[in-house]
This record gives sequence, structure tokens and C-alpha cells, in this order.
Amino acid sequence: MPIDMNSLLKTVVAHNASDLHLVANSEPQVRIDGRLVPLNLPKLKGEEIEEICYSIITDKQKKEFEENLELDFSFGFKDIARFRANYYKTLGEVAAAFRIIPNQVPSLDDLGAPEIFKSLIKREKGLVLVTGPTGSGKSTTLAAMLNEINENEHKHIITIEDPVEFLHNNKKALFSFRELGSDTKSYATALKYALREDPDIILIGEMRDQETIQAALTAAETGHLVFGTLHTNSAPQTINRIIDVFSPEAQAQIRAQLSTSLVAVISQALLPKTEGGRIAVHEIMITNPAISNLIRENKIHQIYSQMQLNQQQTGMQTQTKVLQKLLMNKIISKDVALKYSNRPEELINFIKHL
Repeated sequence: MPIDMNSLLKTVVAHNASDLHLVANSEPQVRIDGRLVPLNLPKLKGEEIEEICYSIITDKQKKEFEENLELDFSFGFKDIARFRANYYKTLGEVAAAFRIIPNQVPSLDDLGAPEIFKSLIKREKGLVLVTGPTGSGKSTTLAAMLNEINENEHKHIITIEDPVEFLHNNKKALFSFRELGSDTKSYATALKYALREDPDIILIGEMRDQETIQAALTAAETGHLVFGTLHTNSAPQTINRIIDVFSPEAQAQIRAQLSTSLVAVISQALLPKTEGGRIAVHEIMITNPAISNLIRENKIHQIYSQMQLNQQQTGMQTQTKVLQKLLMNKIISKDVALKYSNRPEELINFIKHL
């Protein structure tokens, strides 16, 4: 039986997988709970993958792919799910990766998210960053936050994404979805004009460059709540990454802007549980006067010590504290905790006494 896109996507959904990979001279593979699993299907040749992949894109997208050798887009699959797709070349052959985006937008309660998230989304202005490696669930966390706003607030929400992932139905909020390529030329351009589109909240799919970061900071300073993502693993690393994008002579100004506009950094990872499935681990930094002062004075290395203080009162939490709790409850293994820890030296003594 010939393999087609319809049957492949049905298989992804049936296996409750997060991703599908098509690479020449390999059988199709899916990612389940973070692990790649080959499907029991024949190996695909490059021309077969090209035929499968070209069957769902337009002539314009084919032209773009053939010119740029890369293509990012999203699409709906019946009424079951949406997918984010990336086409690329490997040794001259077409290859593809597909990430599933559920049609049903999760709530913060569905995700078991920390209660502080519901306080963060009530802010009138400022910058909230959700960070972590690829596949750590950043988009899902942000979608759940916007869903909470949609359920409770009459707000205009503009999302700028490449490509658009979760599609929210307007409940109390009004959504304007802007996709790079089809709706706008760049993140920076979309952000510049977003300020003239009367938004209350702006979601930036990825803060990639200096121009985008500067525009996000300006939007956060001028009375908008801005959500963004970065591929960083901790709050101090996130702040340093933002500052380092700018020239040395501009960094003092950026630190000053960050110290007043940064509301929170949520760094997350998805860890495999001992009994199957995965669990999100969040490190949370909330900007308070002490942390704001450390950012302004370029004492970023001292932020972690501030995050460790009075965590129950501040709503902050370090990754180490969360990992310790999961280990005590036997939700994750010691090996997993050490593998994913940002500060394994903090965990080693704790693990010795378990």
C-alpha cells in the first residue's frame, strides 16, 4: 500500500506522538515522549518523500522551497489537529519534520501549571519570556496563558509567528494572527506596526535579533503585555543573551530597559517520567526591586541567589527545588534529574541522601 501524507498524519495522531520525521533511505519515524520510534513501514526514497511533501503545498510554496532550500509553514489536518512543518534538504534529497499542534488549546489547569502563571497574565504591561530548548513545550505554555486571558478578559491579542501555531477561537478576547511571509515581512516590521493596531497583548513567536528585541522592549515599556520565547535554559542566561545581542555601547541602555520592563522569565524543560509520559519542569524568575537592581548594575550572576530566597512567598522557583520534589515523589529517576539539571552539583548531595 503506498504511503501518503494522510495516512502518515493519522499515524502521528494515533500514536499520540509529538513529531514526524521523513528522511531519505529511512523508514518514517515519530517522537513519542521525547524518544524517536521508527514506524513499521518501508524505507522511503528521496523522490517518494518529495512526492508526499509536495502533495500538501502550493506552487508558490514549492517555488519558495526550491529557491531557499528551506520552508516553514503550518496547516490543518481535518478537524483533528494542526501541524507545523519544516522542509529541508539533506544530501540533495527532500526531508521534512512535522510537529503536531492540537486543535484543542489547553488550559493552564490542564497543564498543571504553577499558580503564579495566572497572576502574570493579569499584568497590564511588561515582558514575559518563556524559554527552553526546542521541543520543551514553550508554545503550549504560551497558548495556555493566552487561553486563560481569552476566557476572562476583553483584550486585543496580536500574535506574530513563523508559522502560526495554535489557533484560538475568540471568546472574550479578540485575536489577530500574523504569519511571517504571508501576513508580514518580519518580526520587527510586524512589531513596529502592531503598536498602531491597538493591541493589549502581543505574542512574539521568537525573539531572534536585535531589531525584534528592541521593538519588544519598546512595546513592553509603552503599556503592552508582551510574550516572547528564547532558546535559553535559565533566567540569568536569558538576560545575558538579550544584552549580548547589542553592541557594548548600547548595553547599559538595554539593561536599564530590561530592569523596568521584564516581568518574568519562565525556563522550562520536558522530562520523561518513570512511569511513562513527560512532565514540565519550570524555573521561574519574577522581577522584584532586588532583581531589577541587579539587572541595571550588570550583576546578573547574583540573580540566582535572589531566586532561592523565600520561594513560597515570591512565586519564584529554581529548577533544583522542582527536581528535588519530583525525585522525592519518585516521578522522575535520578539519572533523568541529573541529565536535565542546569546545576547538577546542587543535586548530587541531595541524591546521595535519598
